[in-house]
Amino acid sequence: MKYKTWLEEHSKKHKNIVDKLLKKGLDEDAIIDYFCYENMVQNENDFCPLYKKNKKCHEIEKLNCYLCACPYFRFNDDGLYTQDQHLVLSTCSINMGEKISHGNKTHHSCSKCTVPHRKSFIKKVFDYDHKNK
Repeated sequence: MKYKTWLEEHSKKHKNIVDKLLKKGLDEDAIIDYFCYENMVQNENDFCPLYKKNKKCHEIEKLNCYLCACPYFRFNDDGLYTQDQHLVLSTCSINMGEKISHGNKTHHSCSKCTVPHRKSFIKKVFDYDHKNK
């Protein structure tokens, strides 16, 4: 599956969950709390393929899945640019995580980054405009 396809499908799942929570009258904090890893595994098992394996994408305490598709991650299946004869497929706009090369392709690994999975960060970028739509 191409990244763009995954992102579009994932965004629809995310929106459906948020819409459901808004209909229940949950506020910003409650919506963010709902996306905690343990709750999502139990109540939204189809949101992430790792949930069925009871596996986290990031081994951090209090993992929050609200920003699963990180706003700093950049990806293009055809490549973003070439660097040192490697086609760079993905990168991080704040340079967190690490680069992994396979053959002549480089991919950005976010597995050691915790920035978008902390409630304090999510609250800074939380888009609550949709509550009035």
